[in-house]
Amino acid sequence: MTLLRPGDQFPALILSLPGGDTLAVPEALAGGFGVILFYRGSWCPYCNAQLRAFQRAAGSLTAIGAKVVALSVDDEAATRELVAKHGLTFPVGHSADARKIAELTGAFVNDDALFLQSTGFVIDPAGRVVVSVYSSGAIGRLVPEDVIGLIRYLREARSRLTPATDTGQVA
Repeated sequence: MTLLRPGDQFPALILSLPGGDTLAVPEALAGGFGVILFYRGSWCPYCNAQLRAFQRAAGSLTAIGAKVVALSVDDEAATRELVAKHGLTFPVGHSADARKIAELTGAFVNDDALFLQSTGFVIDPAGRVVVSVYSSGAIGRLVPEDVIGLIRYLREARSRLTPATDTGQVA
């Protein structure tokens, strides 16, 4: 298991969406900043709060050119219910293989009742990790206000960089 660090290319994942569609990440986020959230499950109150917060911030995220996707090990029915309950308009994947996701991204896995611990990534328009937030338990996760502030800062910093030094990363 290797943690993803700033500058690393985010690995290719195929998310299963309710209704049978799939979404390829990071390709689906290309061209703008992306937020990728792994949540513990629909049963987790902290995860529910995080997903609702990102939904409430949808307008601000869209205004700065950021897209959000989320993923858990929940089955399709639980995911469909969660999406409806919170009126989520961003893609929410289901039935994730926790161990495979952990191998690719470094996310922590809970072995007793198998699920992914809360993990969040902000990726740049080229699919490179800008920030990774790994939690080993219920708390410690990305919040939309921080993500919005970070992306605004990166856009401002990027506009001051010459093309030869623009890596999407700010020291």
